[in-house]
Amino acid sequence: MKKYLNETELLDFRHPDIENLVNSRHWNDLAEYERIGCTYHFVQNDIAFGYNATDEIPASKVLKEGYGQCNTKGTLLMALLRSVGIPCRFHGFSIDKQLQKGAITGLPYLLAPKSIIHSWVEIYHQDKWLNLEGFILDKKYLNELQCTFSDAKGSFCGYGVATSDFRNPQIDWNGADTYIQKEGINHDFGIFDDPDSFYKAHGSNLSGVKAILYKHVVRKLMNLNVTRIRDGRNHG
Repeated sequence: MKKYLNETELLDFRHPDIENLVNSRHWNDLAEYERIGCTYHFVQNDIAFGYNATDEIPASKVLKEGYGQCNTKGTLLMALLRSVGIPCRFHGFSIDKQLQKGAITGLPYLLAPKSIIHSWVEIYHQDKWLNLEGFILDKKYLNELQCTFSDAKGSFCGYGVATSDFRNPQIDWNGADTYIQKEGINHDFGIFDDPDSFYKAHGSNLSGVKAILYKHVVRKLMNLNVTRIRDGRNHG
């Protein structure tokens, strides 16, 4: 289990900002179940859903920026979990871009790759591995999305969601798996010790001109759209 507790370049949990957060919240004084829950819900709701410039940024930068998506919020969650002694690992996938429809629209959506790098965090708790994915969307964003699509029941795909139960997705930590984008998965890359290992093997979502356009134009439009939804400005 030691390798699932190591610090890495991306999982930089000895960074002063992360150490200060963990110490100020007294998370290391809690029982294991509560340590998982507190770090999980912090990443879920204190770190807003949004799109960073790239997947390959360290946990300390995700914390500083205060927002992230599946891969970057997962990096921060893994760093926090390891900082409080919870073994965790990275499971890489790709998802169909349809999951992002609504958050990204028009020509940028048409130009986006069909499959997008995705991941969730796996933790070792009570002698078994659990999958954590439900932390990706902050509850304020998800609640507003549910209000916008008040008639939607059952399966829903779009705006960063891919779930079989849109009204009651498995997003809260209760000692079991959590999911919010699982239904959009179209390829399984397998399990890695850390995100660093995954990106070295498979890279991130974009490169070249597309990466530049995404960083400086597309993601800013996506973040504006996400903020508009979170603020309730897309429904009556």
